[in-house]
Amino acid sequence: MSDIQKINPVSAALLGVEHPHSLAHLRTLQQLPEVERIYLWDSSEEALARVRKELPDKVVGTYTNLGELLAQPDLYFVIAALRNDLGKDIFIRCLDAGKHVMAEKPIGRNAAETSEVIAAAKRAGRQLGVCYQNRANAVIQEARRIVAAGALGPLMTVEMRMITTAVRFRKPEHWLFDKEKAGGGMLSWLGCHYIDLMRYITQDEIVSVQAEVATRSGEKIDVEDVAVLSLRLKSGAVASLHVGYILALSGGGYHNSAGYDTYIGINGRLGRIHWSSPGAPSELKAESAHPDWAGAPQWASQYVAGTSPAYGGKSGEDFIRRFIASAQQGTTPWTTGEDALIVARIVDAAYESSRTGKRVEIEQLVTA
Repeated sequence: MSDIQKINPVSAALLGVEHPHSLAHLRTLQQLPEVERIYLWDSSEEALARVRKELPDKVVGTYTNLGELLAQPDLYFVIAALRNDLGKDIFIRCLDAGKHVMAEKPIGRNAAETSEVIAAAKRAGRQLGVCYQNRANAVIQEARRIVAAGALGPLMTVEMRMITTAVRFRKPEHWLFDKEKAGGGMLSWLGCHYIDLMRYITQDEIVSVQAEVATRSGEKIDVEDVAVLSLRLKSGAVASLHVGYILALSGGGYHNSAGYDTYIGINGRLGRIHWSSPGAPSELKAESAHPDWAGAPQWASQYVAGTSPAYGGKSGEDFIRRFIASAQQGTTPWTTGEDALIVARIVDAAYESSRTGKRVEIEQLVTA
């Protein structure tokens, strides 16, 4: 990142070691030379002992008492991967203690809870980020550049699909499928990434949504496992999003790249970009009738991701590195709490639309 100067090494903590993403976040911290020391916090001593034995690199202490952890004077920031109904209060405690917070999405179970955490970050003057780390992927970055350069002309439509392994492969008894604990289902847990990417790639805001969400897996869960959204963007473009726990033959495992079927297409008056992939995208196809691209109106780019044990590979390292830099240097982070709030408002509106059968306008953030 050209806007990042030398980062001073820091100590970090991972809050929660039993979240589906916890160990991936720990590996990220262990890969970053900017992180010298790692603390772990969880309510389970047994889980802490197991994780420290399995992944001991840089881990200098474990805590079941959050207050004792937050009292460590060298602790600079935390990555928090917690059950959704527990996150808000813990995030606020960390911010009030003067620690920067990178929170697993969705931060709060709804927009109201997310707003409370953002307010705490502003009071404390601390950085609050959200784990929409797909923004750092090279394909996503290139797609954003192509749209911004005007190669597609005014946007017309956006198509996004993400279907993944069926609920029965994902422990239906897990808190992710309990509405009181999770806040929502497929849309708020995984669909949120694609709502964020829709905003990020197009640099356009979603202003209204008509949605249908349903529970169709046959499992004993009380959150949606499929959702279809029709969205309107501020520019006037229209968009669709289809997400679901659907695939019956792709096995289980949380980090199972074969367990995903994704498609993203951005369509404008002068051209389009699109890709599909099982997991992280590795190829981008583009076409443009814009005069600036007359020499090569159709092209495709192949990407080989930098390998790393970090969550999201090398781009995942970059995501957290930039968060640390933003806290130290005032540079622009990949994501902020406001990004989480915008997505939360869209998800809340989608649930309201499905419940009422009406199109719902999205409350827009007002920034100074």
